[in-house]
Amino acid sequence: MTTCTPSPLVLVRCDEGILTIELASKEPGHPLTVEMTEVLAEALEHAARRDDVRCVVLQSSGRHFCSGGNVKDMRDGADLMQGSVDEVRERLRKSLHRLPLALQSIEVPTIAAVQGAAVGAGCDLALMCDIRIAATDARFSESFLRIGLVSGIGGAWFLTRLVGLSKAMEMTLTSEFLDAQAALQLGIVSRVVERDALHATTALLAQRIAANPPKATRMGKKLVRESAAVPLHTALEMAASMQAILLCGEEHKLQVCKFLEAQEERV
Repeated sequence: MTTCTPSPLVLVRCDEGILTIELASKEPGHPLTVEMTEVLAEALEHAARRDDVRCVVLQSSGRHFCSGGNVKDMRDGADLMQGSVDEVRERLRKSLHRLPLALQSIEVPTIAAVQGAAVGAGCDLALMCDIRIAATDARFSESFLRIGLVSGIGGAWFLTRLVGLSKAMEMTLTSEFLDAQAALQLGIVSRVVERDALHATTALLAQRIAANPPKATRMGKKLVRESAAVPLHTALEMAASMQAILLCGEEHKLQVCKFLEAQEERV
């Protein structure tokens, strides 16, 4: 296992191809400040450049996953809020937008382990991952209108693709809280587990993913993601190109041999 701590806000460790990024702020709820966002983006950008990383797990210590932006900083005019509209917009683009772009572009699968509150930008952070596992006490809310804001880091884009336009609109315009079971029914999370089993369950899922051949895994993720937004003929063209690359590669041949050997051992 290798451990790297780029900041006291985030702990990063890599073990057998699984890179775990843990929100570890001393502030309650791990607020998604500019500094926290940049540290997370940097960790993800670094992970994307590592050939030994096969899966990324995003989790947090303490009671909650992420409570979103720091409302006290908003009140005090700190963090992003200094300057003109144009200056704030540019700061959003150059700073906070690094995070959704990093999670959207990383080729390996990403899993969010969510306990307690995932609120506002914290909800968006969970939505950016490929898979979400929720503890029974998890709660999700696009709560921006409560403080007179909208999601500034792509939450509307991710949420609409997960739950559809109507439910995304309802969640946005009411700031409603969804418990873990409601999130499961909507497809926001793929499973719900007891709080004390959350990290172990997520680790087991990450191990299953990391055990797959890495090139095919990266292509599989890309194909699923991009197929959701293109016509069938375009998806088929992508599938044909990817499948041809894999069929002609050594990774596929090695996996076939392993598969047949395992089958023979069972006979």
